[in-house]
Amino acid sequence: MMVVEIENFYGCYLLLCTNVKFKGRTYIGYTVDPKRRITQHNKGAKFGGAYRTSGKGPWEMVLIIHGFPSDISALRFEWAWQHPHKSRRLRQLTGKQKKETRFQYYIRIMCNMLRVGPWNRLPLTIQWLKQEYSVEFDPSLSPPTHMPVAYGPVKSIKPKKKKLQGSQSQASTSVDDEGDDLLAPLTQRSTKRCTVCVQRLKKTDETMACVHPHCAMVSHMACLAQKFLKNSDYLVPVDGKCPSCRNVVLWGDLVKKKHGCYGNLESDSQELDGEHWTEDLRV
Repeated sequence: MMVVEIENFYGCYLLLCTNVKFKGRTYIGYTVDPKRRITQHNKGAKFGGAYRTSGKGPWEMVLIIHGFPSDISALRFEWAWQHPHKSRRLRQLTGKQKKETRFQYYIRIMCNMLRVGPWNRLPLTIQWLKQEYSVEFDPSLSPPTHMPVAYGPVKSIKPKKKKLQGSQSQASTSVDDEGDDLLAPLTQRSTKRCTVCVQRLKKTDETMACVHPHCAMVSHMACLAQKFLKNSDYLVPVDGKCPSCRNVVLWGDLVKKKHGCYGNLESDSQELDGEHWTEDLRV
């Protein structure tokens, strides 16, 4: 099965214990590297695994939610998934039922989380790493339509440094302040304009480009956001139709293309466990 490679990976995972003695136990955690993290859990606390999973393996990482914009966003999701009765967004949910296994309970909690704010607006992916453990979601708890359900392993990779080609470098320097642009020779003036407002794009403008390879749409970020948010009460767009190619695009994908997965958000690659939580991360 093909491994999906993802840059700037932030994910929340669900472990399932396959040890007969502890069979059925689960663990929820956060990671920037799924392969390394499951190895740590199975090796034990001395090798970086969590205290709660140490000596109780082997463990299987069966499910991971990824696509969070930052480590803090993923950590908040992890905390609420671990402590739904303490989260102000999930307090209305019932606790574990007698007929439910721990695995079924946390799947139900996760499904509910994906349907409430702020998580229902993020471009998340529900990834079943072990397809044999996958379950069909209750129709009433299906993830939002912009959140795909995928199957198979994922691999966290470091962002690749982009090398500007000569023509790209020249094009990027040709879009300047309008005053400077008018002073430049005619052949060097920028002809790029916002697809939405048709105003000339300046070098200092925040712009967005369509993710579809054959679409040349470029617009001001504010113009495109306003277009996507038309007749909506939201503050941040979820998706919308590209004004050029008319394909539906996710706002999160546009941001990823612009900044290489939400910009230069740095995080400590050291794993954090549930014991490290503080009040200010509660949601």
